Amino acid sequence: MAVNPPSPAGDPAGALPTAFELKAAAFTLPVIRLLAGDMEAVAEQLGTKVEQAPDFFRNTPVVIDLGAFPPGAGEVEFPLLVGLLRGYGMIPFGVRGGTRTQNLAAEAMELAILSDTFARVTKTGGTTPEPQTTTAPTQQVTPAGPREPQRRPSQGSTLVTRPVRSGQRIYAAGGDLSVVAPVSSGAELMADGNIHVYGALRGRALAGMNGNLEARIFCQDLQAELVSVAGHYRISENIPSELRGRPVQIYLDQKVLRIERL
Repeated sequence: MAVNPPSPAGDPAGALPTAFELKAAAFTLPVIRLLAGDMEAVAEQLGTKVEQAPDFFRNTPVVIDLGAFPPGAGEVEFPLLVGLLRGYGMIPFGVRGGTRTQNLAAEAMELAILSDTFARVTKTGGTTPEPQTTTAPTQQVTPAGPREPQRRPSQGSTLVTRPVRSGQRIYAAGGDLSVVAPVSSGAELMADGNIHVYGALRGRALAGMNGNLEARIFCQDLQAELVSVAGHYRISENIPSELRGRPVQIYLDQKVLRIERL
């Protein structure tokens, strides 16, 4: 729906060009599901995640989910939590769930109060299920407990048969990720295990997200913006030109990231 600002006196209606539009849009945002009120524990565990792929979290919007926050854990220290997330380069966007008191505290930090459906996960039907696709990686801050629902667990391998578009992020938690379609610039692939791309890889690929030093990336056409194994990464400017556009494997050798032709 286009919204026209009112015309100044004396100007005929419609003389000014449309300056903006208001439209409804659906986004899927990454969620940090807060399971404890100990900010020191949150900082330590979140820091470990960020160290694995520091560039990946930079300027990433996140939603704080309070749906599983223990009732007896006290109030959420939003100033510390927001400062912690911003310190790691993330952008706290809003809060989902929680009590009225917690929501008021979040509003005081200029966080949006979101409905349960705002950061929902969309799934596509078919004989071969597609992995979770989001606009950012989903991380769960917890010393132990169930997985964050937006991290799709994999029993060995997750298969993607459709092109991965710019802005999409796919995470195969607990296993390998195989893509038999092109990966566009601006898309991101993540896996706790190996990543296989049977086509052009133009986006980002991060294998060994859980710290697996043995993980590898295989692709038929390397045009990536960034490749990473267990937090050791190279950006496109540091990939030799003779390896670009070639089938390669990417792995760690004594914690040095190697790229070799297949």
